[in-house]
Amino acid sequence: MNPVVEISNIHDGNMLIREDELNLRVNENRASFLAKHGIDMKQTTRVNINYHGDNYLRYYEVSEDHRGNGMYYDDIIAADALVTRHMNHALFLPVADCVGAAIFDIEKNVLMLSHLGRHSLEQNGAFESIQFLIKHYGSDPAKLKIWLTPAPGSDVYPMYRFHNRSIKSVVFEQFSKAGVDVDRIRDNTADTTKDRDYFSHSEFLKGNRPDGDGRYAIVAMMKSE
Repeated sequence: MNPVVEISNIHDGNMLIREDELNLRVNENRASFLAKHGIDMKQTTRVNINYHGDNYLRYYEVSEDHRGNGMYYDDIIAADALVTRHMNHALFLPVADCVGAAIFDIEKNVLMLSHLGRHSLEQNGAFESIQFLIKHYGSDPAKLKIWLTPAPGSDVYPMYRFHNRSIKSVVFEQFSKAGVDVDRIRDNTADTTKDRDYFSHSEFLKGNRPDGDGRYAIVAMMKSE
């Protein structure tokens, strides 16, 4: 069994609430995107990222009580990754130039959705995501399956603390060091700074994206038959 893993694009609309007057439109975008893949907002929990403090390795397991949290309002604790062991409990992450990684342990029926941005990766975030699964669930990293979102290339978005490499190359390296079989990683190779099907925060800041500072999303869910 593989989980449902889907990635929206710009045609699905912005997936991140920024201003109160946009709440309704973003909620409509989220609901429509999820519904296309047989998922309801009320069974979904959002990975809620914030950049306050200096810890970007915050991982939490969500319970059934967390269904719907973060989808309508910011009503869930800040986290860099969420984990579920429940069928039909979807995890949802809006991203732009960062990497979203859905990590699935088929043997333990554990699903993680991890946000891997510059801050997280500088703290070895891809490696630490796997370590969390090993420590708390007994996962075998060599048997994990991983799905990655698009990301920018090094020519536009260099990772300065990694010798100006691309964000994806850092992600792959950290997963590999954690024992992941990279052949089991399904990578969406689109470049968010060049492919207009995806939002790009860095390109928006440069004035190159008149469609606004939006976010696309990745959703992952273990679906019962």
